[in-house]
Amino acid sequence: MPGTPKTSPFPLHYRVEIGDLHAHLFRVTLTIAQPEALQRVSLPVWIPGSYLVREFAKNLQHLDARQTGRTPLHVEQLDKCTWQVQCSPVRPLVLRYEVYANDNSVRSAWLDAHRGFFNGTSLCLKVHGRENAVHALEVPAPQSPKGWSLATGLTPRHTSKQGFGTYEAANYDELVDCPVEMGTFWSGTFMARGVPHRLVVAGAAASFDGDRLLTDTQKICETEIRFWHGTKKPPFRNYLFMLNAVDDGYGGLEHRNSTALICNRKDLPRVGESRTAEGYTTLRGLISHEYFHTWNVKQLRPAEFESYDYSSENYTSLLWFFEGFTSYYDDLFLRRAGLLDNAGYLKVLNKTINQVMQTPGRLVQSVAQASFDAWVKYYRQDENTPNATVSYYTKGALVALCFDLTLRTEGGATRGATLDNVMRALWQRCKAGPMREADFAEELAAAGHRSFAAELARWVHGREELPLKTLLQQHGVAVTEEPAQLAHRLGLRVSEAQGVVQIKAVLRGGTAERAGFAAGDEWLGVESVGKSAGRPADSGWRMSRLDDVTHYAGSAKKVIALVSRDKRLMRLVLAMPPALTTWRLAVQDAALMDQWLGPKA
Repeated sequence: MPGTPKTSPFPLHYRVEIGDLHAHLFRVTLTIAQPEALQRVSLPVWIPGSYLVREFAKNLQHLDARQTGRTPLHVEQLDKCTWQVQCSPVRPLVLRYEVYANDNSVRSAWLDAHRGFFNGTSLCLKVHGRENAVHALEVPAPQSPKGWSLATGLTPRHTSKQGFGTYEAANYDELVDCPVEMGTFWSGTFMARGVPHRLVVAGAAASFDGDRLLTDTQKICETEIRFWHGTKKPPFRNYLFMLNAVDDGYGGLEHRNSTALICNRKDLPRVGESRTAEGYTTLRGLISHEYFHTWNVKQLRPAEFESYDYSSENYTSLLWFFEGFTSYYDDLFLRRAGLLDNAGYLKVLNKTINQVMQTPGRLVQSVAQASFDAWVKYYRQDENTPNATVSYYTKGALVALCFDLTLRTEGGATRGATLDNVMRALWQRCKAGPMREADFAEELAAAGHRSFAAELARWVHGREELPLKTLLQQHGVAVTEEPAQLAHRLGLRVSEAQGVVQIKAVLRGGTAERAGFAAGDEWLGVESVGKSAGRPADSGWRMSRLDDVTHYAGSAKKVIALVSRDKRLMRLVLAMPPALTTWRLAVQDAALMDQWLGPKA
């Protein structure tokens, strides 16, 4: 029988221990000092910032309830994530349970012999009726493995040099908004505008250049703090970056004074390497994105997120603003921090524009609709996703670009007509409180001295094309067109690995769709149609990559595509696609661009 835990001075005390490294099990003990007679507890079904019901309760097992070491109390499960215990209100209630942790992402929990990580939404039961009480989190140092440290954004109360011990949260929201990283990670610190920042990196190779990443991250942070507050300090006392380097992965999740990040190990900067690889630029953009969220979504937030309901979906139509505008500013701050030049910035912007323009779903769904449908579409992508929806990240970023450049064109930055000033005005208007689309519309009108209702209707709630080319050309950017890659011309998204061409998605209206291609097909080869250049009609070629099609087709207007679907061989008549183009952006007037992009740090 489990022993009685020591008395805690906190109303709610969570003790998280390593249960079994190889079974990926955390062991949790929750002590409720003054429970209700019918005490309910529940585990969240989602984590704020990642809009999908993930059913974290599926990983909870062996829930046991006791008071003062007596026999177990009956625990009644009320629904998929809620339990109720009948107990005495005058004795502490102790709940013990295990959580399976084998999700190596930023959203859930992970535990093995090399690393531990968890979000409170995956491990910490919410005590109904006591959500606003002080919560304590205790993580004792493990006996094995040796040499581990711990990092979290929570306020320490009694902790060791390695970070293990007891932390405090003002309420349940704060508790679950401060993830915990454990292991033998690399760690570095810096100051940004007088505020201590820490960066920890797990899984890095020996070639990792921590000093370079630390320096670049500091530049990003200082630039963003200056954007929001000028010379003043930001509204947090410290900040923590937790970066998990893996063989293949990418993503981030924002928190109130920290962020959890995951990246490809090969994208980390390397000692002795001065060049900036594309993967490292992407990583710095991710860092910039999640840090910007400290203001834009964690404090300046949608009205629907004023109080989180952890038991079900929380809908908002504003993710185009909170994610899309953050996506606009993430790369822009790399430019303003001096980590990209104008050409480098245009390169990443060019990629975003072409991604949106090559997505048929942009003509089907508005970014406001995409925001609301995130729970069932963006986070549940399948082969039809590019045909049915648009990303509120990428198109939202382009909507921000259009508002910014329109303001600058009509009013001029010297009169305060910039998206920068709109964002800062919204911060003053709605900080630490709810924001509605009407707030954005009013601040736009104040900055631009006119109503932007028509633009909001077309760009945010409509599905028509954005006036990107005209606006970019007005701000010193040359927009030319160049031949599109074959996949875009065919209307396909494919993967090419080990000589196999696999169809991932068939885009609406493309020649591949008209030929009868389907997601999941393996494109084996091409055959000629009729006799050509003395070859017999049935001559064919085995493909190992998509570009082989044009090589073997030559000048033919049609080919036979040899496809394997569910192990059945099929011959599809494919008309060779027309010549399509994509955009290429280049610097035309650097001085004019600088007026928009802002000074380098």
